[in-house]
Amino acid sequence: MINFKKFVVFLVLMLILAISTVGCGSTKPAGGPPSEDRGNASKPATDQGVSETGASGQNPIKIGAILPYSGVYAALGESLTRGMELYFDSINWEVAGRKIELIKEDEENDPQVALRKLRKLVGQDRIDVLTGPVNTAVAYALRDEVDQQGIPFLVSHAGGNDLTRSKRSEYIWRSSFNSWQIGYSMGKHAYEVIGKKMFVIAPDYAFGREVTTAFKQAFTQAGGQIVGELYPPLGANDYASYLTQIKSAKPDAVYAFFAGSDAVRFVKQYDEYGLKGKIPLIGSGWLVAENVRPAMGTSAEGIISTMFWDYSLGTLENQAFVKAYEEKYKERPSLEAVEGYDAARVIVEAFKKLNGDTSDKKKIAEAIGQVEFISPRGPIKFDPETHHIIQQMYLIKTVLKDGKTENMVMGTLGEFKDPGQ
Repeated sequence: MINFKKFVVFLVLMLILAISTVGCGSTKPAGGPPSEDRGNASKPATDQGVSETGASGQNPIKIGAILPYSGVYAALGESLTRGMELYFDSINWEVAGRKIELIKEDEENDPQVALRKLRKLVGQDRIDVLTGPVNTAVAYALRDEVDQQGIPFLVSHAGGNDLTRSKRSEYIWRSSFNSWQIGYSMGKHAYEVIGKKMFVIAPDYAFGREVTTAFKQAFTQAGGQIVGELYPPLGANDYASYLTQIKSAKPDAVYAFFAGSDAVRFVKQYDEYGLKGKIPLIGSGWLVAENVRPAMGTSAEGIISTMFWDYSLGTLENQAFVKAYEEKYKERPSLEAVEGYDAARVIVEAFKKLNGDTSDKKKIAEAIGQVEFISPRGPIKFDPETHHIIQQMYLIKTVLKDGKTENMVMGTLGEFKDPGQ
């Protein structure tokens, strides 16, 4: 026969054990790529969509990253992520006594897919701040949800002008660039130093046209003349017909915006068609970026470009960044790696200002806008009106060194602040 007194004691012990198990247990939400929680268990989030600060400060600050991890822009997403992780490594994934958790989602180059990922990050993962994306159309798709839900959002790459103009939100700041900065920065210098008559060419999509519009604005304001412009389709393989038209127009120089494989094909064909050395080629830094220039052979030699960072920038901050990146990843950093590195630091500096408090989303957004520091690209800060980064733009020349091309920073063109219109 069962001893009644012992049976009661057994039931009490089992009840205590069950309560303890429920109180201490932690499960990860299903779906999406695994988050990098560094072994840190998360406490339940508040109903407002942000994680509790907690008296012990042991629950993580959650950063959601919507970036391309598949498709044509996957390499950019990987570089941005590497840059973020490099900075988080340098602070042991901790700020103000709280661990940092990076939760990654693939934007898939699809605005509607990215919007679903955002809702998952907010409703299920309870993120404290959002960063990314690469695709401007994706950024525009996220904008209204971010604004309505009050989600602090640091844009780390997408460069469409309207995001910090007509689509500006008190919750959105941008630490990367916009198309105006990229194009406008070359215009005055091109007129004063390179030539008075310019031909413009860029792929036929929104960002390409925005960059060339900004260049034309600055170039014509300085007194220059645009003698022709062409917009081949994105991903074009053969530029022969366009190069023929450029040659016939007899410009003093050509301003081009191309990136990725388009840049490789255009620059090589510009050389093969005999225009290199006869009509100077200038453009944005993507034309001769670290990740495309080696595939061009020596065709990129002599190109003049502008960009807010280059591998060859000789500052102490950049040298330290390059050394750390190459030690960790065994390859040169790209522009996107710097963007990720800086975005991570902006977020960390904002939470330092708040002593790790994540309870007020509006204060998080405001704290992001107050951050300024000297990055690998130089001094950076935010314009309180547009919420856009204010930064230096550099003049870069591609030169031949030991049989290979390298970029060389020739100097700064000054600080560029978007006019916001």
